[in-house]
Order: sequence, then structure tokens, then C-alpha cells
Amino acid sequence: MKLIIGNKNYSSWSMRGWLAVKQSGLHFEEITVPILGEHWDKQKQEMGDVQPSSGKVPILWDNETVIWDSLAILEYCADKVGRDRFWPKDESARGMARSMVAEMHSSFAALRSDLPMNVRRRVQLEKISDEAKHDIVRVLGLWAEARARHGKAGPFLFGTYGAADIFFAPVVSRFMTYGIGVPGFAQSYMQAMWEHAWTQEWIGAAEDEQWVIEQYDTVA
Repeated sequence: MKLIIGNKNYSSWSMRGWLAVKQSGLHFEEITVPILGEHWDKQKQEMGDVQPSSGKVPILWDNETVIWDSLAILEYCADKVGRDRFWPKDESARGMARSMVAEMHSSFAALRSDLPMNVRRRVQLEKISDEAKHDIVRVLGLWAEARARHGKAGPFLFGTYGAADIFFAPVVSRFMTYGIGVPGFAQSYMQAMWEHAWTQEWIGAAEDEQWVIEQYDTVA
């Protein structure tokens, strides 16, 4: 298996796909491509490995099987190693976790746009749009519900680390980057996520990257 991802400092979708494969325990080769760089469009045309996704990352190749989109990668891995590794065993918790992952996958456009992922950066935003504030409140509400209903067995959203944590990991990074104030329960959750070994591995690699995407480094 090989996983093609974008810049670790900026690519939230790559982070989700990478964490999903790490959670599976399957061995994989990691290939990083500098998205949005000067030669990215040319690379997409030349690299057969980024097809048939049209250059979108992450992309997982498993022999002749190719899967793009982070949620599809997570579900593919869950099918291979057992769904209980990713999803809660309890039916009610599993239903909520799937709903949260689906909402994170398809929503929060203002949060994504106004607070782009930038692992290396620390900045206090002068202004946050009402739409982004609404998204932040919604995220915190989801976290609170998951922790209160199903999180008593451990520090993560549903107690043990799983699909929901994988999908909200880039949001934790965004909140850290832009100094978003959160209540105590969310601070504890974010700390557990930030200190997780895989998050730390991702952060270390992001800090070592030499690529810079100006449009994501000038947000203030």
C-alpha cells in the first residue's frame, strides 16, 4: 500500500487520510507531493499515481485498488481490519460518530475558508466572521455532546481514539493555530489529541517542510 498526501503543514484532508491508515495498523509507503506549488499542475499531468483523482489528495493505492477522498480511505481501511477499530461498538455511539464524521466531511465551509490549516503558525485573528463563529460553536457543541454521552471511557470524543477524532484532528490544529478560546472540556480534549503520538509525528514532519503557500501564511 502507498498513500499519497499533500503538504503536512496545510493539507487537512491529507491528515485525515494519513491518520486513518495509521489507525488501521497496515503497513504503507508514504509519498508527499507539494500541492499548489509552482509545478503542481504539471506534476498532476505527469504523475500516474495521482489518477484517477485528478490530483486531489489523499490517495491510497493498494495493489490495483485506488481510493481517493479521506472518508473513503477510512472506510476502506475499516473494511480490511475490522470496523470496531474505527467506530464505537455501542449502536447509539456508532450512529452519533458516523453523523459527526459525515457532517465534518461535508460542512463547516466558513471554518475551512477563514481558518485554513497551518500547523506551524500561531496567530491571533483580529476578526472572525459570523459564519465561522457559527461553525466553531457547532463544533464545540458536537464535541460536548459526544463527550457527555459516550466519552467517559477515555479522553477522546467517544472514549477511545477513532474515526471521529481522525476527522476532527485538523479542527484541533486550526483552533491551536488561531488561538480559538474554548471551554475546559474542549481544552482537555484538544490536549489529548495534540499529545497523541501520531499527531506529534505529523506536527514534526510539518515543521520540517520547506514549502510555503503564501495565501495560507498571510491570514491575520
